[in-house]
Amino acid sequence: MDYRETPPPPSLDGFVAAIWTLDVGGAPGDSVEHQAVPDGCIELIRRHTGRSLWRSEQPSLFVTGLALRPAALRFSGDARFTGIRLWPWGWHALGGDRCADFADDWRAVAEDSPLAALLTDDGAQLPGLIAAFSGHAQSPIDAIRHVDSVGALALGSGLAPRRLQRIFARETGMAPRSYLRLLRFREAVAGVQSDAPGLADTAAASGYADQAHMTREFRALGGLSPGTARRRAAGPFVPAPDEPPPDG
Repeated sequence: MDYRETPPPPSLDGFVAAIWTLDVGGAPGDSVEHQAVPDGCIELIRRHTGRSLWRSEQPSLFVTGLALRPAALRFSGDARFTGIRLWPWGWHALGGDRCADFADDWRAVAEDSPLAALLTDDGAQLPGLIAAFSGHAQSPIDAIRHVDSVGALALGSGLAPRRLQRIFARETGMAPRSYLRLLRFREAVAGVQSDAPGLADTAAASGYADQAHMTREFRALGGLSPGTARRRAAGPFVPAPDEPPPDG
């Protein structure tokens, strides 16, 4: 599996988390199982070739909602994808459906939708994305990506706790603390795949009380251990192992 991720330019910061490609790299007759773990984002995805299934057969253009638990995926070996990873408020700025209405699920996107034009077959996503978000103000809750507590978000944004609760309910369908938990897990997943010296250091850098706390969250949100993510994950995708790996 060849997974590649490109960070957005500064003009898209606060709307787009990443642009990514995935090439399963097998034969058309192969059936490859993967697991995708939560990352606090909405995924607008075009499948260029092959087949993909998550609970049911997916069309060539679809969007996945906020994941609250791992998703069991199946791809044909020749499947190839391009995806745009959007912050929930970025998704809503594009006129997308309410996040609360399709958490842990996916929806088809019509080919004549303005969203379809953002995922072209030639891979030139940036001009269309920049144009789509031109003139949109950043959400006041985007600062949650840079704080370690809801209290810090309230202080930095100047918004009262009840106001924050209402905005998060509208933008994510969950409480600020619950969404912050997803972001902490997202940071930890990236950390264990990096060159960080040890899992204890990653736990501390991600805001967990200790390594044991991080391990519990990995199992609760990702269905795997940090050690498994370190060995097997590519971005948010984890190949299904032939046999259970040792814990880590």
